[in-house]
Amino acid sequence: MPRVRLVDDDGSQIGIKTTDEAREYAYAKNLDLVEVAANADPPVARVMDYGKYRYEQEQKAKLARKHQLQIQVKEIKLRPKIGNHDYETKKGHVLRFLNQRAKVKVTIMFRGRENLHPERGRDLLMRLAEDVREVGLIEQPPLLDGRNMVMLLGPTKNAGVKRDAEDEDIQRGEEAVQADRSGEAPAASRDEEPQPREEVVEA
Repeated sequence: MPRVRLVDDDGSQIGIKTTDEAREYAYAKNLDLVEVAANADPPVARVMDYGKYRYEQEQKAKLARKHQLQIQVKEIKLRPKIGNHDYETKKGHVLRFLNQRAKVKVTIMFRGRENLHPERGRDLLMRLAEDVREVGLIEQPPLLDGRNMVMLLGPTKNAGVKRDAEDEDIQRGEEAVQADRSGEAPAASRDEEPQPREEVVEA
């Protein structure tokens, strides 16, 4: 008759039992007998509430998906001779992306003889990194890639903090107005985690 190494529902070792004995032991406790290591010799079976076990595993997987942050990579392209107005516009895009907790790939595009002076592109990239240092840090320093120079910025722990606070204030204000109209107290705010998407965009 087949035998199994029986583990109780509290994790303690019961010992080696026949399959029928193990099943009777589990049923006597109004629980299930579940094989957890089929390739062991003898196979390992555990006494458990299988329905509860499946539910807990599903909840753990759901929670893991909720807290998992997918990596966003967005791209900004600049010219080495960019004007101040255009620079400020591009910088605004970089700040917005970083505050969305996305990574930003910044590319300097050299044309013609511009690639004879790569230091100009590097200086521009370092200037940008300095300007956004409060919410962005350099994850990959400026590197030449053919006729382009590329730098990768990642969000700091401060990225998005101000935006989240403003969103919470707006939400509380809306709840207060709605509650005032209905004569009810405003509901407590709920923290909602961002669900970013993975994408590459060009500003």
